[in-house]
Amino acid sequence: MDLNDTLQMLRRELEELNWTIAKLEKLSQSPTPKRRRGRKSMGDEERLVVSARIRRYWADRRQAQMT
Repeated sequence: MDLNDTLQMLRRELEELNWTIAKLEKLSQSPTPKRRRGRKSMGDEERLVVSARIRRYWADRRQAQMT
């Protein structure tokens, strides 16, 4: 194997490694994704509790209007 061929092959590998390193550095510098905004999802149990609380609230309001 010729020394020039070996050097040429190593230079190509070095270029590929530099390219890969640059891409990885760019990925690591990108900002982290922001948290989702909005409402969180409720489980079935939590939904039942909230529903009962709302029903009590409106029942109390209706009763207060009648008296």
